[in-house]
Amino acid sequence: MTASEHTWGVVLAGGEGVRLRELTTDATGTPIPKQYCSLFGGSTLVEDALRRGQLIVGRERLCVIVSDGHARWWRSALRDIPQENIICQPRNRGTGIGILLSVLSILRRDPLAQILFLPADHYFSDDSVLATAAKTAVKEFSDAPEDIVILGMEPREADVDLGYILCGRRVGRSRRVLQFIEKPPLPIAVDLLSRGALWNTFIFVSGGTTLLGHVRNRLPHVVDAMETALAGDEARQTDRSELRNLYQYLPELDFSRSVLAMIPSTLRVITSPACGWSDLGTPTRIGDIVRQLPDHYLRAAPPRHETMATPICLATKFHARTEA
Repeated sequence: MTASEHTWGVVLAGGEGVRLRELTTDATGTPIPKQYCSLFGGSTLVEDALRRGQLIVGRERLCVIVSDGHARWWRSALRDIPQENIICQPRNRGTGIGILLSVLSILRRDPLAQILFLPADHYFSDDSVLATAAKTAVKEFSDAPEDIVILGMEPREADVDLGYILCGRRVGRSRRVLQFIEKPPLPIAVDLLSRGALWNTFIFVSGGTTLLGHVRNRLPHVVDAMETALAGDEARQTDRSELRNLYQYLPELDFSRSVLAMIPSTLRVITSPACGWSDLGTPTRIGDIVRQLPDHYLRAAPPRHETMATPICLATKFHARTEA
């Protein structure tokens, strides 16, 4: 199963990772966005995500969205990514704004684009299983191009920090979405598990024009303003001055709450086989991964001096905190 010439990927790497700050602050007191940290002391999370993306869509059409304020980290991490595939925001304004800028940028290059979105801060114990599941989602989308196809995971527990997908009838390889619930309270999460709900991985595929239409329906003034800014910067050949000015006034928007939760009838979900998925959003989840390591793994690791070339190791930081 291969991606078509109009299949693009976007790694979402513009966030701040505030909930993980206790593990991502370096020796100088500088908080580092978690996507530019390493889980086990090797490649960074964003580099891991880019490697997964290449398994699905290849290198030429794999993009990444980042923020200007993180340039000191992403310049090194994205050194192998074509410059035109780096979509840079003046600042982070949430997943809603980041996805909108990504869609508009890719549609300028390929009006027929279908786009797979991959968060930069996830962990998979088996990337090949994830890649196969994502390709299945792309194939399902090609059979229903007016829908958005999301990858879901079987829950291991009721987690109040994750989104849930309540599934309906089966259609082809997927199921219709009855309800999309973002970070519910614990009693509701427990009830959702009893009703067979899936975890939302926030890995999804949609047609670029279809997705733009959904965002326009929800946020018409935001879409119009961004289109105007991009067109103005292109016409004047400025250094993105209009986009920079616009970002000063844009609201912070969560894509799941602002868009996906409002359009359940257009959503389908593919259930991924188990592949060790974790949303590395909290120290607790880092700990869950660390506890899967052999007992000697971190104890035998030499002390690390954190530099730009040797990013923070989240597993080591977590282990040191629990040993203190």
